[in-house]
Amino acid sequence: MSTPFYVSPQQAMADRAEYARKGIARGRSVVVLQYADGIVFVAENPSRALHKVSEIYDRIAFAAVGKYNEFENLRIGGVRYADLRGYTYDRDDVTARGLANVYAQTLGTIFSSNAEKPYEVELIVAEVGPSPEDDQIYRLPHDGSIVDEHGSVAVGGNSETIGNHLNERHRDDMSLSEALKLAVEALARDNNGGERDLTAEQLEVAVLDRSRPQQRKFKRVLGSRLSQLLEENGSDAADSADGDGDSESGSDSGSSSDSDSGPHKPKGKPSADEK
Repeated sequence: MSTPFYVSPQQAMADRAEYARKGIARGRSVVVLQYADGIVFVAENPSRALHKVSEIYDRIAFAAVGKYNEFENLRIGGVRYADLRGYTYDRDDVTARGLANVYAQTLGTIFSSNAEKPYEVELIVAEVGPSPEDDQIYRLPHDGSIVDEHGSVAVGGNSETIGNHLNERHRDDMSLSEALKLAVEALARDNNGGERDLTAEQLEVAVLDRSRPQQRKFKRVLGSRLSQLLEENGSDAADSADGDGDSESGSDSGSSSDSDSGPHKPKGKPSADEK
């Protein structure tokens, strides 16, 4: 009988991590930035059907890079968790921190299991608060660890180059137009330091806008409004979040299941869809 091939646990985990990182690096990057009135998500994504950025709950949004089927499963699970918790307890009990912990447990279990390959995904969970100091942004790598971010964060693709560019130029008091143009400028940089031209048609943009009177703060920025923001000089950004895109539930991100269509009406409280 031949001797079984032995690989040390340390080497096995290192190999799994390298496998996941390579898969994530092949995806197009996503950038998340804080600005004066909220948080903006910008992804290089020419598809209008398969979203990288989605709403999870009233003040919480989700962004991901990597394998679409894997992060879509995670998104649907997050919507179900938030929906059930908000319905059972209170809408304010649904937080980005709680959701990040759920995702961390799931990713960590999958990464450490020898029965299946690690997920080739990297996630961002963000929650907009009443003030910039209350905003929360969490980055979750493939191994289930949680990184508390502030200001700006980039995942996927050449995230290191993009992140360095953002860190040098980002300010917390930026207008939406300024933050959006900085994000696009960073996404357009490649690993060799060169730059590409990115048009509005190649971008997926959404915001969590704390100034919206609605309970749900998520809105997509689409079409002519996105083009207008990219062309603004920054002086007209006071109302820049009032774009052509509509707020939408977490299930509008490529899922065909009606059961994941976002938060239900909580006990004794008005639905987020009721005006």
